[in-house]
Amino acid sequence: MASMTDIVFLLLIFFLITTTLINPNALDILLPKSTNQASTKSNATITIKDLGNNNYEYYIGRKPVAFSEIELLLQQQLKDQETPTLELYANPTVIVDEVVKIMNIAKNNQYKVLLATDPE
Repeated sequence: MASMTDIVFLLLIFFLITTTLINPNALDILLPKSTNQASTKSNATITIKDLGNNNYEYYIGRKPVAFSEIELLLQQQLKDQETPTLELYANPTVIVDEVVKIMNIAKNNQYKVLLATDPE
């Protein structure tokens, strides 16, 4: 019986060590609390508006921009920031693919992303 407990403890230690080594390939997304108070202040905001028929408008701040210009404009706006943080607003009808495109831009440039939500 004593040797069986040794094996169980060795397996437990093995699994604890291997699970901490797993690094998921995911985007770094910070979700604000329902009180609408984010722990990090954003340096830039992007808004995606659904116009219907798979047409979308993108805004950086309040300025409308084409999707092809977003990455360059964000790089210019966030180049001097110590921890560049992007706040993403999207209408509920915006498909996930459009949101993921912005998240990929943020991931490629190592920006943190706050996904803006309404308070409950």
